Amino acid sequence: MPPTSDNVLATPRRDHNTALAAKATNQKELLTRCVNEIVSKLIEAHVAGKDVNLNKLKCEVSQKIGISNQPKLVDIIAAVPIDYRDALLPKLKAKPVRTASGICVVAVMCKPHRCPHINFTGNICVYCPGGPDSDFEYSTQSYTGYEPTSMRAIRARYNPYLQTTGRLAQLAQLGHNIDKVEFIVMGGTFMSLDAEYRDYFIRNLHDALSGHISSSVREAVMFGERSKVKCIGITIETRPDYCLPRHLDDMLNYGCTRLEIGVQSTYEDVARDTNRGHTFIELFENPAFRPDGLKLYPTLVIRGTGLYELWSSNKYKSYPPQVLVDLVAQILALVPPWTRVYRVQRDIPMPLVSSGVEYGNLREHALARMKQLGYPYWIAETQEVYRQSSQT
Repeated sequence: MPPTSDNVLATPRRDHNTALAAKATNQKELLTRCVNEIVSKLIEAHVAGKDVNLNKLKCEVSQKIGISNQPKLVDIIAAVPIDYRDALLPKLKAKPVRTASGICVVAVMCKPHRCPHINFTGNICVYCPGGPDSDFEYSTQSYTGYEPTSMRAIRARYNPYLQTTGRLAQLAQLGHNIDKVEFIVMGGTFMSLDAEYRDYFIRNLHDALSGHISSSVREAVMFGERSKVKCIGITIETRPDYCLPRHLDDMLNYGCTRLEIGVQSTYEDVARDTNRGHTFIELFENPAFRPDGLKLYPTLVIRGTGLYELWSSNKYKSYPPQVLVDLVAQILALVPPWTRVYRVQRDIPMPLVSSGVEYGNLREHALARMKQLGYPYWIAETQEVYRQSSQT
């Protein structure tokens, strides 16, 4: 019986698929060989008391075996024998500053929701890029959806349990110790959401660490106290008008240990013109107000915002790059010794920024400028100094 057209076409297609499968299998075997050889050389260097440049070693072994893509760090860490894990993992750990203090920080985001002040100001803050009504519609308020934390939250559909377990698994694969966790609750004004959702969110954060399914926040906290992975703190982002006594009581019940209050501006007219919805007076009614942490966020112009329209029509102008560097350097020099500088700019991808910050490493430029001007700069570098001293 003569072959049909289907039979004639099927044979080359099967051969092609078989060849692709064989090639993929061969690449996988080569990658496994590469990982095993890298681990062997790391063990040899450890036994001999020698230091190894991991990137150089990966490049050399990959070229020797003949693979174009170097193995991932997580694959190398997974292949380290149990007997050598304690010795080698500290050397292989990616981004060691993540857990340099012994605490694993996990940032999570609540569901997208509208600004609480939109009902009486008529609009969101002019510089705010995110939220349900923005160009970045699946993002939370004040975020674009392209920040690392935002992308993890979107991937988990803003489920707090999945956000937590996914991030902890990622950090563990990179060699970090995850037995002590601090949560940072991001994504707009969390305390403006309804109490039922807030309880659900916080309950699932604690349950993700303990593995227990709780029916209340109190039960979740109780089981978390006996969990192998401990929640040692929760930071909640809020506004000055959403950290009143009634809000503070709820936050203490959640296990909150720190507040991040979005001041935005200490000038009355700026707070009013940007639709902030609160005045600077609310920040300083307590003369004993002493923040122990500071984040400096130079204003960013992002498409879809009211500020973008002002900037496009030349009604708003950002600082020139060097003027901004000088300003940040002067601010850092004024930071009191009890205040830690957590950030010097927002974690928004630079391609999304139309104006505002030219440098992706603004802190480094500011520190270099401080040295030139003879300013004290030890406060801003506390984190890096600690990391270096802990490794010596």
